[in-house]
This record gives sequence, structure tokens and C-alpha cells, in this order.
Amino acid sequence: MSIKAEEISSLIKQQLANYSADLSVEEVGTVTYVGDGIARAHGLDNAMANELLEFQNGSYGMAQNLETNDVGIIIMGSYDDIREGDTVKRTGRIMEVPVGEGMIGRVINSLGQPIDGQGDIKTDHTRPIEFKAPGVMDRQSVSEPLQTGLKAIDSLVPIGRGQRELIIGDRKTGKTSIAIDTIINQKDQNMICIYVAIGQKESTVRAQVEALRRYGAMDYTIVVTAGPSEPAPMLYLAPYAGAAIGEYFMYNGQHVLIIYDDLSKQAAAYREISLLLRRPPGREAYPGDIFYTHSRLLERAAKLSDKLGGGSMTALPVIETQAGDVSAYIPTNVISITDGQIFLDSDLFYSGTRPAIDAGTSVSRVGGDAQIKAMKKVAGTLRVDLASYRELESFAQFGSDLDAATQAKLNRGRRTVEVLKQPVHKPLPVEKQVLILYALRQGFLDSVPVDDLGRYEAELFNFFDSNHADVLANLAKTGKLPEDDSLDAGIKAFAATFKASAATAATN
Repeated sequence: MSIKAEEISSLIKQQLANYSADLSVEEVGTVTYVGDGIARAHGLDNAMANELLEFQNGSYGMAQNLETNDVGIIIMGSYDDIREGDTVKRTGRIMEVPVGEGMIGRVINSLGQPIDGQGDIKTDHTRPIEFKAPGVMDRQSVSEPLQTGLKAIDSLVPIGRGQRELIIGDRKTGKTSIAIDTIINQKDQNMICIYVAIGQKESTVRAQVEALRRYGAMDYTIVVTAGPSEPAPMLYLAPYAGAAIGEYFMYNGQHVLIIYDDLSKQAAAYREISLLLRRPPGREAYPGDIFYTHSRLLERAAKLSDKLGGGSMTALPVIETQAGDVSAYIPTNVISITDGQIFLDSDLFYSGTRPAIDAGTSVSRVGGDAQIKAMKKVAGTLRVDLASYRELESFAQFGSDLDAATQAKLNRGRRTVEVLKQPVHKPLPVEKQVLILYALRQGFLDSVPVDDLGRYEAELFNFFDSNHADVLANLAKTGKLPEDDSLDAGIKAFAATFKASAATAATN
């Protein structure tokens, strides 16, 4: 077959016309070690901290240790296919996660990938997982309340939007329940909620997601999860991914509640990574920068200035203690970073006081400024009353000869403890909390048997919903107690009907 010279000439001209002199330069290194979710690579001299790196098999890693001879990389996902001698190249991108409105209602992993089987997440926005926290001049004071719906918290340790309040206690004392109830209570409160589950069993996370869905809370909630079977880097990255997603909404002028459940497991994952990267161990084998790991995460929670849109991100980190020891390394670190702590006592929990909040150890350093005036008024002496009751209770068990004043204090204390109890997943609007605490403070409950207080409270709420809805609505709107005696009159009217129904029940 003969080829004409004209055909050859046209082919050459076509190739010359399509020729591009642009060069593609990639910095490529060689894997020298791989194992336990960690890789080391030689030749990546210009790699940046937290830069995304791509392995030969398509897996990604993040540059963590920048040393003179090599780079320590934490591998995200499976590392079974990576071998010594494989190539790894720089991407030039700092580690980032997708963010945006499309994330709401979804369950995702630490990389922002959906794991709920509901298809891809449609969003064009990304944010770096590490971002500098707002400076002093970019913030404003905490002034708006974040209602948890839990009487014991909203009255004793109030939380404001933009605050960081630690939830701390032993295993199985109700820490996660407080977090979930707080999310459920944000319905219709103009709040985006992010629940970060770190090292939680997949069955547990599924149960929490189902509870949120059942109460309609997944309509404004994003769940980020890294299970115990995942590599340590995924557990380490999960809270940072959650913070990045929250910042997208905060910097758009919206309000965010983020829960890190729990940072003890993240600290353990970071310790594992650091030891594998041959970083020197410090106290309790944690690396020297473990404090900075948590502080740069929690400092990202803030109430932004009006100039930046006035958005906020409220952080509720969770820390698990061993035998109630709050003086251990990680608990003391996080206590010193946050604006207060809610301490859950295992003895109170097992004695039936739930939520098991220890009023003596729990404190909110800035939330009082955000508390509504009505709550501040009815809860003013609550902490002192509880403390004196606990003290008197310990003395009362040694003798029965108590004067009338001591008996009255003990009776009021028992009723206070009972009123602050609350069933799980049953948060209360703040006006109803104020109503029952007002009845307690004014002595309306002093004659009600302790065992009947639960029924009294439920029926009181029903009575006011039916007959004095305007009083509750006004209380919710103004945040103040009514200036007239409508509250007292309503409670007195209810007390009479309750007493009559109790007498009828006793007769029958």
C-alpha cells in the first residue's frame, strides 16, 4: 500500500498545530515505609504541613511530619495496597472537606464523604480542616442564650451562643443523652447542629441518628462519624472536619451547635499517630502538642462581631473520665480551654438523679450573661439550696431530732432534686422550665408529696397550655416574669384542682 507525500505532510502539519509546549511538573517522592496507617516518603522536599498527598494506588494521605530526610504521612482509609517503593506525589492542596447546605441531614465520614446510602452530596464549596480561630477583635461577648431544654443545665449552668462548655463524666453517665437532647431542643431555633461521633460503635451512632430523625432533628443536623474500626487518622480528623463544616455556616451569619463526642478518643488516636511517627512521648505517653491539638480546635467556636455577620458556633466537647478523676491530663487540658464544665456524677446517676449533674463541680463562666431574666430570677438561689441540702442530708442521717427550719430545708431540697430530674429526649421550652421553678421557689410544691411531683409538673403544663397560654407566650417573648400576679393566680388555681383530684383519688 502506498502512502502519498501529501498525506504525510498533512498529518505532520496537524500534529504541529496541536502541539503544546506547556510542561506539567509534579513533585514525586518514594514510599520508604508503610504500616499501621502511617507512611514515610523520601523526595517530597517542598511538601507543606497538612498537604494532601496522592499515592500510586489512588489513596490519599496527609503530610504530618516534615523532617530533613523524609515526610511522615498519615494515610486516610485503607493502606493495604501501598508498598515500599511506590510513588507518592504532591497535590498542592491543603487538606480540605466539602461544606455547604447540601450536608444538612446527612451522615458523613471524616473526609466529608456520605456514608448513609442516600447518594452524593451536591456542593461546590470546600474549607480547609485547619483554620485560624477568630481573633479578639473579631469576636463579641456571649449574649444570646442557647437553650438545652434541660432544667438542670438552663438554670444552673446556662450556655450562650458562641460558648465552649465541656460535658465531662465517667462512661455511661448520660453525656451523649445531654448532647442529643440539646440538638432536639434546637428545633425552630434557627440553629444548624453538627454531631461528631469519634470512636463510637456504628450501632450506637445509628441509634442516635434514628432518635434525631424520630424527633425531626435531622432536618437541621449533620452527623460526622469515625468508628472504632477505622484507622486512627480518621478519628483524629473527624472533629476538625466538623469544625470546618460549622465554620461555613458561622461565617455566613448563621448559628451553629457542634458536639465533639468524645475528645478523649480523639486524643488517644492522636497519641497513636504520634507514637507511630516516632514523636517523643510526654506525660501519659501523649505528645507534647496534645494541648494545642484541642485548643486550636475549640478556639474556633466563637460569637463573631457584627462586622463579620454576627454568626456563632457553640462547642460542647465531651470528655470521658476514669472513676471521676477530673485531675487527669486530658480532662484538665480541656477544662482549662473551655468556658466551664457540666460534670456528671456516677453516684447521682445510679441513684436515679438524671441528668446526673453535680451542681457543686459544674460551672458556666460566661453563660450567665446570656441567661434570660426570668430564669435568672427563679434560679438565683438554686445552687446554694442544692449545696445546703446535700450538706444537711449527710448530717440528717446521723440523727432524727431536727428543728423545724432544718426539716423545711430538707423538704425543699428533696423537691428541688426531684424537679430537676428529666426523662431522656424530653427537652422543655424555657417558659415551662421557668414555670415549674417559679412554683418551686414560691413554695407551691412544699405540700405536694415528692412521689407526685412528676405528675404535678405534667398536669401543671397541660393546665397552663389550656387556660393560660398567653402567660407562657408572653414569658417566652419577653424573657421576663409577668409584672402582675397572673403566674401566681394560675398556679394557685391549678393547685386547688390538683388537690381536689388527689383527694378524690385517695377516697376511691
